[in-house]
Amino acid sequence: MDLVLSAADYYFFTPYVYPATWPEDDIFRQTISLLIVTNFGAYNLYFFFATLNYYFVYDHSLMKHPQFLKNQVYREIMHSVQSMPWISIPTVLLFLLEVRGYSKLYDGIGEFPSGWIHLIVSVLSFLFFTDMMIYWIHRGLHHRLLYKHLHKPHHIWKIPTPFASHAFHPMDGFLQSLPYHIYPFVFPLHKVVYLGLYIFVNVWTISIHDGDFRVPEILKPIINGSAHHTDHHMFFDYNYGQYFTLWDRIGGSFKNPSSFEGTGPLTYVKKMTEEECNSRAGNGCKNGKSFSGDFTKTE
Repeated sequence: MDLVLSAADYYFFTPYVYPATWPEDDIFRQTISLLIVTNFGAYNLYFFFATLNYYFVYDHSLMKHPQFLKNQVYREIMHSVQSMPWISIPTVLLFLLEVRGYSKLYDGIGEFPSGWIHLIVSVLSFLFFTDMMIYWIHRGLHHRLLYKHLHKPHHIWKIPTPFASHAFHPMDGFLQSLPYHIYPFVFPLHKVVYLGLYIFVNVWTISIHDGDFRVPEILKPIINGSAHHTDHHMFFDYNYGQYFTLWDRIGGSFKNPSSFEGTGPLTYVKKMTEEECNSRAGNGCKNGKSFSGDFTKTE
């Protein structure tokens, strides 16, 4: 995060915001700057990628599902907008530790004898470490003593859209993001790679809420995608993982997605639409025809 803060200082904060007498490495100035940068980045990532996904990937026929709530998209957005500033407060404290040199983030590829190999291994290590940690945190949030206080707000959305991706109780959102911040304090990681992974995990979180259930056949047993996560929202006790199915299989919480078995929410909407068409056989069934094309890309 110090790379982002340095750029923000150089192009914006130092010339236009703070007095020249306030040094850039002052801890209070860094805290304020990180709060601004973190919230600005979070809102931009959320609205840019969730909006793109909503209009170009998300299957809008899911909005006909009976468990899709009234004004749900608006409610998801408002919940996210209200939660993100609160999530940013503890997040900034961790970013501050990184900026002040307490993490194992590094600048140069040459700092390790294996160079690029170490960098590639660190990416894989980051994914597997955070997937494991998020699985157990997420599963813990489903414990009856925590669920109703922290995680239940995210399960309001039984049929989520991309805008539900960040619609968490603030403490829930922070706890599930914590593994991303813990990793560079435990393992060396290149600063640019860390920023790239930070963007990636936000995009991934949006993608598993987007209702696009397509997965290459060879990856279906491995990848925890939108089909798995939609079933998690619908059936509660399954598919807690973030990227992979590994820990769900180890922990006994894996469920083969209903969408892969032809019983998912899109199939339900299609059958519901066909039944409505049959009951209105005299009107040409125009609405039903408009839905039929949407199912070919997903189920």
